[in-house]
Amino acid sequence: MERRVLRAVFLSCLVLVLYQRFLAPPPVPVEQVVAGQPEPSTALPAQGAVGGPITPPTVAGTPPPDGSAPSAAGLTGGEPAFTPTVSDGTDNEIVVETDVIRAVFANRGAELISWQLKGYSDDAGGQVELIPPDAAPDQAWPFSLVIPDNPELTARLDGALFRPSTDRLRLAGESGTLAFDYEDSSGLRVRKSFDFQSSPDQPYLVRFSASVSTGSGLLPVTMRWGPALGGVREDTSRLVFQQVPGAVLYGRAFADGRLEDVDLHRALPDDLAERGIYDGQFTFAGVDNHYFAALVFPGTEQTRVEYRPVSTLRSEHDLVAFDVTFEPGMADVPVFIGPKDFDVLGVVHPDLVRVIDFGFLSVLVVPLHRTLKWIYGFLGNYGWSIILLTVLINIVIFPLRHKSVVSMRKMQELQPEMKAIQARYADLKATDPAKQKMNQEVMDLYRKHGANPASGCLPMLLTMPILFAFYRLLSMAIEMRGAPFMFWITDLSMHDPFYVTPVVMGASMVVQQRLQPAAADPTQQKIMMLMPVMFTFMFLWAPAGLVVYWLTSNVIGIGQTVITNRVSGPTRTRQVRPPAERQVRKTATTIDVKPVKPSGPSDDASVRPSAPPREDGKRGRQNRGDRRPRGRGNKG
Repeated sequence: MERRVLRAVFLSCLVLVLYQRFLAPPPVPVEQVVAGQPEPSTALPAQGAVGGPITPPTVAGTPPPDGSAPSAAGLTGGEPAFTPTVSDGTDNEIVVETDVIRAVFANRGAELISWQLKGYSDDAGGQVELIPPDAAPDQAWPFSLVIPDNPELTARLDGALFRPSTDRLRLAGESGTLAFDYEDSSGLRVRKSFDFQSSPDQPYLVRFSASVSTGSGLLPVTMRWGPALGGVREDTSRLVFQQVPGAVLYGRAFADGRLEDVDLHRALPDDLAERGIYDGQFTFAGVDNHYFAALVFPGTEQTRVEYRPVSTLRSEHDLVAFDVTFEPGMADVPVFIGPKDFDVLGVVHPDLVRVIDFGFLSVLVVPLHRTLKWIYGFLGNYGWSIILLTVLINIVIFPLRHKSVVSMRKMQELQPEMKAIQARYADLKATDPAKQKMNQEVMDLYRKHGANPASGCLPMLLTMPILFAFYRLLSMAIEMRGAPFMFWITDLSMHDPFYVTPVVMGASMVVQQRLQPAAADPTQQKIMMLMPVMFTFMFLWAPAGLVVYWLTSNVIGIGQTVITNRVSGPTRTRQVRPPAERQVRKTATTIDVKPVKPSGPSDDASVRPSAPPREDGKRGRQNRGDRRPRGRGNKG
């Protein structure tokens, strides 16, 4: 049983290492650009700089922005131009700042061109940018409007110069609204409104509303979100789980004309060719990547969400865009653009925490995550919080680990007798039915001395799920992103840059194995010798927080093993009797009659003394004739 468990653990870890090393998709290089293309600039205008020309990408068929109002002549072939009645004169940028975000809108199309998170830094040390700056020229920006089945009107909306309600919006703890308006002589009236929620509970939430009307009334509109999502890290480890940008939506979708049960749907860019359109009732829909998300909350009404893979200057089909179609005169639609922080998501909507992909171990990851954040509230350092959480976990499993050490000591004491049993059946083949008697004798030996071979593997079986849960937690939790520990470990979600902690961790595993009783099986001994080497190699590219957890657990295990060995004393050795002695012992216990002593009176009442000799020299019973009854013919 121990061999099977150890082999299963070894093979599982080996598959994990080989997959992450050779099969996992490599991280997308951030600064790589296509040859011949100018390098995209991520620099935004300084705070307060308004009025600089911008040329955001527009949808196909949109006239190039030239500072003038769009004309219908180029779209409908010779028709007279529409004169703007409510618009802006030149291209401008409107900056919106809160305590946690810095957003930049372009008045051409009233579209979002930048959304930076102040609390998170990128690889270059700047603020994380969630709007990819290297979008292809034919891609739309977020919050673009599309009129279904009317490409000409869609192009007019995308090229129109909207008039903003303010040139700059600075919010400090309060809410604020930025509105854009456009009207022309054809009767077209468009309004976009962005209501920023600057409260501490929902700092990354903005409520978006839009209305488009002509002389015939209100028109249905589609909100288009351009390529998403930025914030992907370049400097990452191959062993760290990386979630690529993809589609995500939660709710009830139609399939084969029937409304399915509530479920979470995910799709990678390559999967959207098979299915990219979802109709149904969705709690949220949008795009997410490893640490960030852009999600729309359509409400209880039936909604259509259409996903499509899009290209950037780096490569083709590495990001996702989506469209959400609403009914005419739609009300406010909440839009979340921010980090996948467990507490932040839970405040926005209770089901929004499902967007964090903790995998099948979420039943363990979520309690670990909550406990870790609770400890962090006292210590203020996630490295020390991981150490303290590891101590608490080992306190919980202390009785099991103690029982494991005691059981292993008993198994070591029984090794001579086990080898003797195996030696008696060594000449039999494995298919021989008599071989089953050996297993029966071994189990009888375990039962007689209260030893359980499975108890030695129980702590390992319990700690391995916790290990994988920690791996998932440290890989997915945004709190670990950029969290420093001490000295050279400046990011617990990344591997140790100098590989010091993995080597020390491997040495601690060697010491821990030396203190534990040696296994009787040579195959098991070899596997145990390979475990430190395998774990050290695997943990070289593991998150530093995971190595800190495993190293702390090993140190606690070493201390507990030393204490258990001192309390239990030295291991007792059991002497195995030779086969002849066992046979004599077995024969003596089978015969009930004891041997007669050669001389002296017998002390055993069960042994009858021999009769004295008769006078005629023959041995016989005394007074035999007196005791025997007379027959009928005996007259004397």
